Formats: sequence, C-alpha cells, structure tokens
Amino acid sequence: MSNLDTTDPVEKKYPIPSLFALGLQHVLVMYAGAVAVPLIVGSALHLPKDQIAMLVSADLFCCGIVTIIQALGFGRHVGIRLPIMMGISFTAVPSIIATGTNPDLGMPGVIGAVIGSGVFTVIAAPFFGRWVRFFPPVVTGTVMLVIGLSLMRVGVNWAAGGQPMIRGPEGMIPNPAFGAPFALAVAAIVLLSILLLTRVLKGFLSNLAVLIGIGVGFAIAIASGKVDFHGVADAGWVRIIHPLAFGWPVFEFWSILSLCAVMTVMMIESTGQFLAVGDMAGRKISQAELTRGLRTDGVGNIIGGLLNTFTYTTYAQNVGLLQITGVLSRFVVAAGGVILILLGSLPKVAFISASIPSYVVGGAAIVMFGMVSATGVKILAKVDFVANRRNLYIVAVSVGLAMVPVVADNIFAQLPAAVEKFLHSGVLVGTFAAALLNILFNGVPAKEREDSELQNHTPAADLA
Repeated sequence: MSNLDTTDPVEKKYPIPSLFALGLQHVLVMYAGAVAVPLIVGSALHLPKDQIAMLVSADLFCCGIVTIIQALGFGRHVGIRLPIMMGISFTAVPSIIATGTNPDLGMPGVIGAVIGSGVFTVIAAPFFGRWVRFFPPVVTGTVMLVIGLSLMRVGVNWAAGGQPMIRGPEGMIPNPAFGAPFALAVAAIVLLSILLLTRVLKGFLSNLAVLIGIGVGFAIAIASGKVDFHGVADAGWVRIIHPLAFGWPVFEFWSILSLCAVMTVMMIESTGQFLAVGDMAGRKISQAELTRGLRTDGVGNIIGGLLNTFTYTTYAQNVGLLQITGVLSRFVVAAGGVILILLGSLPKVAFISASIPSYVVGGAAIVMFGMVSATGVKILAKVDFVANRRNLYIVAVSVGLAMVPVVADNIFAQLPAAVEKFLHSGVLVGTFAAALLNILFNGVPAKEREDSELQNHTPAADLA
C-alpha cells in the first residue's frame, strides 16, 4: 500500500502544492508566537536593531530545523515522528532576560544557559519517558484542557491588539491601543470567517479555513492602512545564519540551573501534548516514543544555542489546528518546517510575515486555543465518570487549581521565589495536581512493557 492510500493519517502524503498550503497554515498559526520571543528579549536586553533582526531570522531557521527533526526523526533516538510543530518557548523568557541583563553574562551567558539546559533535557528525557504510565486519559485530557484555558489569555490579548500593560518612561502603564475597536472588529471577522469557511467549504479547501481567515484579516488591515511594512526595503534578500554570532558561550551554573527548571516544566507540558496528538491519531504513545520526542526538545536547545537563539518546545496552537483540520500527516508539518527555514533565510519575506498584526492572528488563536481545550474534552469523554465518580474530583480540582494563577496573576507574589515560580505556571500546577490525584484515587498505574522492546530492544516505530 502506498503512502497516498495509507489508512494511517500520520503517514499520509500529499501532493507538493497541498503540502505547501497546509504547511503554510501551520506556519501562520505559530508565527506570531515564534517571532514575539526574540523581539521581547532583544528589546529587554537593548540589543541594536540589526541584532534583533538576526535573532528573528535565527529563530525561524531553528524552528524549521527542529520541527523537521521532530516530525521526520533523526536516527533511531531523536524525533517522535508525529505531526508536532516546534517553536520557541515563552516559558523561558523571564530566565533568559534575567541572565541577559546580568552585565557579567549578557547574550553569551544566555547562549551558554540554553545549550546547558539542552544537554540536561537530552539526559533527562529517558527518565521522563518512564512517566507515560502516569498519564492515563483522565490526566492527559485534564492537562490539555488546562493548556487551552491557560493559553486563551494570550489569544485574547493578541485579539485586543497587544498586552494590556506596556513599559513607559516611568514603569508599566496601561496600553492605550489595548481593546481598540478596529482590532476587535478584525479579530471577530477572522474568527467568523474561519467558522463560515469551515461550514461552507468541502474537502481540501475546508482544511485551509484558518489560512484563508488570516488572509482575510490581513487584507482588511492593509486596506485600512494599519500594516507597517517599515524595514522591508532595507532588509537583504538572503541571510546566512552564523553560529555563535555573540561570541563563545559563557556557562554559568545558576543561569543553567534556572533554564533546567524551565525545561522540566516544558517537558511536562510536551508530554501531555504528545499523548493528545497520539490520541487524535489513534496511537498509543510508547515510552520509547515519548523519550524520543522529549529528547528533541533538548536537541532543539543545543541547535538553538549554537545558532544564537533560545529554547524550543511543542506549540499547543498547532495541536489545536490538527484537531480543526483533521490533517495529521507528519509530512505536512515537515513542510511547515521547510517554509520556516526559508523564512529565516529570506529577511524580506520574514519582514512581511512579521507585519501581520497581532489582532489578525488573535482571531485565529481563539479558535486554536479553544480547540486545544476541546481536545482535552474529547479525551475526557473516554473516561468513566459514572462507575468511578472520583475521576470527577481529579478533573475539577486540577482545573480549579490551574486557573488560580491565570485569573489572579500576583496571588503568590509574597511567597518565596522558588515556590512562586512553580505556582505561577497554571499548566504545571494542573499537571501535577491531575497526576497526584489520579494516584490518590486510582492507585499507582502498573508499569507497561512492550513486546517489541523486550524482544528487540528497539521501539516498533523504529523498525518501519
């Protein structure tokens, strides 16, 4: 049976034009988040404009490389070989800025911490891989529900035109552009366009509803004179990403330890998303597959550090896109990785893509993040809440605790810094709560062993 006719949605291949269109849709869904981190970090560290532009290009280039590795695999031990889009993580931004603003470390210290945390993640991945048995559907579904709900604030801020507070001459001040009627209107048009297109279009075109919706919003913003193409004319046609552009890395223990703690959080988040994608595809994710996926996070950090950028993880909004389109081919996501590499190498194209206003992407993000939560609900539908009513407590308490830092930002501000950092992540709190409550109410899950691994010491997926 050829890949064109395969019944496995993960292995399905499409013609090149379809691959490009579907891959571009994944890129546009994650683009705003991907470029936001280097812009935020570059601004916080007061880097010159040319270095910030280099960070953006390096980020897109590395996003593409790590996505391809995750989707297609690299050797026997790296890459989960699922439709996973990898992007730069917001979670690490505070630690990165703290390191970068240290005059004794600067960007070389940031790069050293990123590479050091990548090595830690590669080493720790097999141990995390053994935790898969602690993530039955009641835990996985709860984690996905929490991830979507936690991200919704980000999507809403994008739709409103930016952050509610911005930095002024004397500290943080309210953002006068936040909630502008035009931004809200365009975000609403994008959202309605996606819904109507999903309802009206059939077949392949219905899979492009998000891409078309973003295009509609972008066209409206251009026609209204709201898009700033400043910098496109001055940008070069091709950019070569030079390794270690900031000099030789500085490996400082405490900055590395800080990012290792962040990577622990990100591995927990990635675990839930890997299992959710496996559920969509009708696959049971094995311990070996989970290890390969988590190991890719670490490899991504090492590559990112060497190429002047930051930490990488699974992008939840793209998991939501998988649920919307039903297109689960890993080759589509790999095509998105190729597009990201091209964007990172073509500064003019990257500048144009970066000109898409946040409120345009925000209209689509509300759908994307909502679908992440909906994926959690779908997984929870498989859980027995009738015969085992204790599962209701697992979901209820975990979601409730996870929402505390989301609805009350500063509630833990007076606690010790280490405790505050842990409790500030709703996803981390919700994940730990769900896993621990599941053990409390349902007992320690039995350890599973796979015949293929026992007999050959090789995961079944590696034999294909």
